[in-house]
Amino acid sequence: MLSKEQISEIKELKDVCEKKEGYELKLNFDMLENRNEDNKEDFFHYEDGKLVGFLGSYYFGRKVEYCGMIHPNYRRKGIFTNLLNQGLEEARKRGAQNILFNAPAASQSGKDFLVSIPCTYAFSEHQMKWHQTELMEDTTISLRAYDYARDKEIEIQLDVLGFGMAEEDAREYVETLKEQNDNQRMIIEIDGKAVGKIRVSELDGEAWIYGFVIFPELRGQGIGRRALTKVVKMEEAKGLPIFLEVEAKNARALKLYESCGFKSYHSQDYYEFNM
Repeated sequence: MLSKEQISEIKELKDVCEKKEGYELKLNFDMLENRNEDNKEDFFHYEDGKLVGFLGSYYFGRKVEYCGMIHPNYRRKGIFTNLLNQGLEEARKRGAQNILFNAPAASQSGKDFLVSIPCTYAFSEHQMKWHQTELMEDTTISLRAYDYARDKEIEIQLDVLGFGMAEEDAREYVETLKEQNDNQRMIIEIDGKAVGKIRVSELDGEAWIYGFVIFPELRGQGIGRRALTKVVKMEEAKGLPIFLEVEAKNARALKLYESCGFKSYHSQDYYEFNM
């Protein structure tokens, strides 16, 4: 479990790095603020009592993603390499089978480091923000609060069929989400039948949409757009800016989000570590 002081230190270092290079790091604070007590997923480096290096690891079953940063004044001293070695050792202990490094597309320092280790470019992801757009809400679709006992298997099916996750990973990830108290997990229904799911994290005055998926056999019927419209209107009524992420090559999802008023403002690149 991370303390409030540690979270504050991470945010302060993040601000310094982003202002220096003009990018936006993806540090998943919704996950950082919900670490369990036996936290072996975050790695810190201090100099003279000041946090100058951080690496966060984010597990999704047997897949792990890494994102980290080093204070601009402390780079090229082997700090990040040391943090990464600690992270990779923990990943090996956990039996991770897929290791990804995440770096902002605009981060030259990140790219320079990644070319020095055995990894290959995997894909890119757009971060999108909603801009005021007239949307018509459809009352035939509904959102209800997620209930673990009732909906666990539905969620696992959706992660396997919709996101291509291995069932073992999906089951483990469902358990991980139980610890994230700032999430609103919802089941999308039509006529009382589950057709998809969506998750909203409200943190630091922002609303982020995650895990949005419709059963594959039901796509192309406008269900996704109607469900997304309902969520956007719900968060807009709270006065919150609304964000989401989408893989750049997912043309169908990208088109849907753009049609609902979302516009890309940052991109993240992912590199696969060659174990």
